Amino acid sequence: MTPSGFNTSDLAFNLKKKLSNHSRVHSKDSHKYEVTQKTFSVGSNSNNNFCINKNAKSFACEICRKVFNQLDSLRLHLPIHAKPKAYNCEICSKALAGRSSLKTHLRIHANEKPYTCVVCGKAFRVKCTLQSHLRTHTKEKPYTCEVCGKAFTVKGTLTIHLRSHTKEKPYVCEICNQAFTFSGNLKTHLRIHTKEKPERCEVCGKEFSIRSHLKRHLLTHTKEKPYVCDICGRAFADRQNFKTHLRTHAKEKPYACDICGRAYTHRRDLKSHLRIHTKEKPYTCEFCGKAFTIRGSLTKHLRIHTKEKPYTCEVCDKSFSQHPHLKTHLRFHTKEKPYTCEVCGKAFAERGTLTRHLCTHTKEKPYTCESCGKAFRERHHLKKHSRVHIKEKPDIIEVCVKVLS
Repeated sequence: MTPSGFNTSDLAFNLKKKLSNHSRVHSKDSHKYEVTQKTFSVGSNSNNNFCINKNAKSFACEICRKVFNQLDSLRLHLPIHAKPKAYNCEICSKALAGRSSLKTHLRIHANEKPYTCVVCGKAFRVKCTLQSHLRTHTKEKPYTCEVCGKAFTVKGTLTIHLRSHTKEKPYVCEICNQAFTFSGNLKTHLRIHTKEKPERCEVCGKEFSIRSHLKRHLLTHTKEKPYVCDICGRAFADRQNFKTHLRTHAKEKPYACDICGRAYTHRRDLKSHLRIHTKEKPYTCEFCGKAFTIRGSLTKHLRIHTKEKPYTCEVCDKSFSQHPHLKTHLRFHTKEKPYTCEVCGKAFAERGTLTRHLCTHTKEKPYTCESCGKAFRERHHLKKHSRVHIKEKPDIIEVCVKVLS
């Protein structure tokens, strides 16, 4: 459907007032578009030129469902739909507005790249893309953000950057209504619903929905870790993990909880933390129905059912279900004892052993028998003691035998 009340001349107006006055010269017809469950009229000939819900936070195009934070952004977007697409690609049936657009599009199928960079030899399908690329050599950045002053080589990059200030997320998933800043992010997100995994590892055949996930996975085969921390020497396979690691040295925690104020180095940690407040447990065990806040907790729990122990000691070949258990075990070979008692100086390989040891100094007995009230310093002592009461209650033993049988 083409909205006749709009003309591409709208694009020449940057100011809202000028566009508002100019639009009165066009059709008297009123075209309605959805605005966060409200409607506004465009092109009406009344003094109140646009009926807008002032409390509305977003404006959606009812043709393509693209969402905008500002009404002017929606107005500038609408002429895109007014252009007829009379030229169809014979190979993939894609419709294009002009002959030149079709000609450029056909280069994708022919893998033709006629525009070559004289500096580095890189080739491009479109001349304007080559012009933008040349600025990477000349260091020219003609597009400047009016909000923060940051400059960019490509106009499109500036457009995307501006959304960091406006918080605009124009790409909305039609299935779950989740909004995204970039069209590529929406395209990737849709694969969650379609279960599509187009990126395949040529080494082991494992499939991924995102190319970056495949790239990270490939490093598990090559064992390559190109990102090395200058402070502690730790190496990383993934650049983002490396950048996040640097925050641990800078004590930087940019992700703060709005409810309790607790801050985190990782965005994913904040996301997981918020579930403590919402009581949300989205990850459920398919074997026993137990639910978890974090996917990693479910992964560890599943190994109880599968008996999987993926972490193996290279010294003695003993296997463990969790990586921290392997890490602790290795200290028995290295004789490392990083946990030291501040009272007597005795050192321990495990933190839990130190905690239990401290009870010998504090005389604390945290484990109490519910039957007789007797207290113990260690859990296994309480467990051993509880057998005394079981012997006093043969009916419990009889029930246990029936359950086991």
